[in-house]
Parts: sequence; structure tokens; C-alpha cells
Amino acid sequence: SIMAEEQPEKHCWVCFATERDDHTAEWVSPCRCKGCTKWIHQSCLQRWLDEKQKGNSGGAVNCPQCGTEYHITFPKMGPLVYFLQQVDKALSRASPFAAVGVVVGTVYWSAVTYGAVTVMQVVGHKKGLYVMERADPLFLLMGLPTIPVVLVLGKMIRWEDYLVRLWQRFSYKRALAPGSYRYLPRIPADGPSADHLSVSRTLCGALIFPSIASVVGKLLFRQVSSNLQRTILGGIAFVLIKGVLKVYFKQQQYIMQANRQILNYPETNGDGQSEGNEDDTEDSGNE
Repeated sequence: SIMAEEQPEKHCWVCFATERDDHTAEWVSPCRCKGCTKWIHQSCLQRWLDEKQKGNSGGAVNCPQCGTEYHITFPKMGPLVYFLQQVDKALSRASPFAAVGVVVGTVYWSAVTYGAVTVMQVVGHKKGLYVMERADPLFLLMGLPTIPVVLVLGKMIRWEDYLVRLWQRFSYKRALAPGSYRYLPRIPADGPSADHLSVSRTLCGALIFPSIASVVGKLLFRQVSSNLQRTILGGIAFVLIKGVLKVYFKQQQYIMQANRQILNYPETNGDGQSEGNEDDTEDSGNE
């Protein structure tokens, strides 16, 4: 008779216990692993699955050694439990879309409110209310949200950078002698800077612009009776003043960059003192 091959002793690769330690334990071989990682206690595997799934009982789990996906079965549930499970899955799938809808709706109505406040601020409180009461509701719902959008888009137009770029390319190159090989640094306006990438700064600057235009208009154009004209003139004055200051500031930054110099590294002796210091010491001693 052919002798059956002796089966190796089972070892649990989680708790490292053998089948001699507990004869009543339930064993399972859930993957293609062989040898010491083939067997595992059913209870140990259950605990290990709970740690990996982290509450998501329907998530797939693979063997960490061979990558085989474990085949997990559940007992049959009653019709009520099945119905509640399907409802829970449907709510889980719909909740992201509902959240996006709530966020979009909040942003939209915030834009409508901001547009209405801006209209009253620019043309005057009483006149703004009168205009919005007489206007078509559909026009208000479509037009008011575009006010903050237009302000943000207008803020993103960096016309000062184009003026700085032209100034730097022509004025500084003409100042150099013909045939000069002096290095010209990169123009800061050519590449993206932190100011261009600051979304919060652009957004805040755009949304606060109507208030600034109204304040500047009241300070500089008090003789203008129309609140709308005064705010428009104040906005233009603010943009021009800010643009001139920004162009001047960037030009000065470029001049500083163009006139920078790199110093020689001070050579040191074995004592850690620079040679320049030794020369100064010797000169003072000779004197």
C-alpha cells in the first residue's frame, strides 16, 4: 500500500500557534500560499480583516504574501435587512452629488447676495433697491451672480506686469554700452510668481474692490453728485494709483536684481581665520 505523505503541522501566521495548542480551533487556507503561511485561524483572519477593512465590510482584501483576494461570504439576510442595505447604498452613492449641489447652491446664492449689495453700494441704497424692485427677476438671478465673477476675472488681468516688462526690456538694455556682455537677470513678470498663484489674494482683492472704489470716490470726487459716477471715478483712480506704485516697485526690484554681485568666498587657514583677517593683523603690527 502506498503510504500517504505526512501533512506538515499547521501554523497560524498571525498568532504563531499550532494545531497542537488548540485542537478545537477552526483553520482555513484562504490563498495560494504554501508552507508556513498557508494556514491561519479563522478567528485570527477575522480580526485581521476587521483591521484592514476599517469598518467597510464590503471592501476587498488581498493576501499580503501572494496577493490572492480572499473569498468572503455572508449569511443570507431577510427582506427587510436587504431593503435597508440597498437604501443605505443608494444614500451613500447620492450623498457626494447632494453635497456638491449644496455647495454650488450656497456659492450661487452668496454671489447673488454679493451682487445685490454691490449694486446698492455703487448706485446708492435707495436707488439700488428701486432698480432691483423694477427689474425682471430672471435678469436679477442671472445678472447679479456675474458681478463677482467679472470682478475676479478683472483682477486676474495683470496689466501692470505688461508695462513693467516693456519698461525693463527697452530702458535697461538701452542703458548698456554697445557690445556689453553684462548679464541681464530674468524679468520677474515673465514667470509665475507667488502673487500670481495666490488665489486668496486675488479673490479678496476682487471682492473688496467695490468698497475701495466707493471710499476713494467719496474722498477724491466729493463734488460729483451721482453716487454711480463717483464710485466709477474712484475705482479708476484707485486702479491707476495702485498700478503706478506697482510698476515703480517692480522696476526697483529689477534694478536691484540687475546690480547684484556675488562676493568671493573668504579663504581660511587651519586656525579657521580668514587670510584677510591675518593681513589686517600683520599690517596693524607693522605699524
